[in-house]
Amino acid sequence: MKLSILSVFIPTFLFVSLTPGMCMTLSMVLGMTQGVRRTLWMMAGELVGVGLVAFAAGAGVATLMLRQPELFALFKWVGGVYLGYLGVMMWRSRGRMAIPLENVDLPPASRGQLALQGFVTAVANPKGWAFFVALLPPFLDASRALPGQLAVLITLILTIEFLCLLLYAAGGRSLRRLLGESGNVRLLNRIAGSLMVGVGLWLALG
Repeated sequence: MKLSILSVFIPTFLFVSLTPGMCMTLSMVLGMTQGVRRTLWMMAGELVGVGLVAFAAGAGVATLMLRQPELFALFKWVGGVYLGYLGVMMWRSRGRMAIPLENVDLPPASRGQLALQGFVTAVANPKGWAFFVALLPPFLDASRALPGQLAVLITLILTIEFLCLLLYAAGGRSLRRLLGESGNVRLLNRIAGSLMVGVGLWLALG
């Protein structure tokens, strides 16, 4: 690909990724409650979802998907209700996503649960599909082979997305450390739970 195209694409997508959204908020929440290392599993699922959406958008499949609102409605509501349920449980300091209180011994969320959360949040977001449909085509050169261009752009997208997810997860970890030192574990669960409910509502109603 031309360096002139990449020099515009990279800062454009970096700005978009750094903007707070559903996936970044989810990364921050899990950074608070699960720690950065375990949040990597959510990131893995989210990156698979983002890569799938980006590939579909570049290949023209996303245009067809956007014409099937009932498909998105199903993904959105199921995913939103699930995230909302987890948020309520976290707010009550219950469930595997919450930070255990001193007198409660709870197993952490499984790797599969975390990866599924990330994947569903990425794939079920119609705004993400619409964004890639609008963003990718202007950077594709019709005179060059499409697979190679998509491979380069999607690799850059996933790299930037991963770095931004790490940044948000680290912010959540810092907040946990700040509140944890003062013994406000319940307050931290309520903050994380409220954000999780917000992500669920955002996904279902957005």
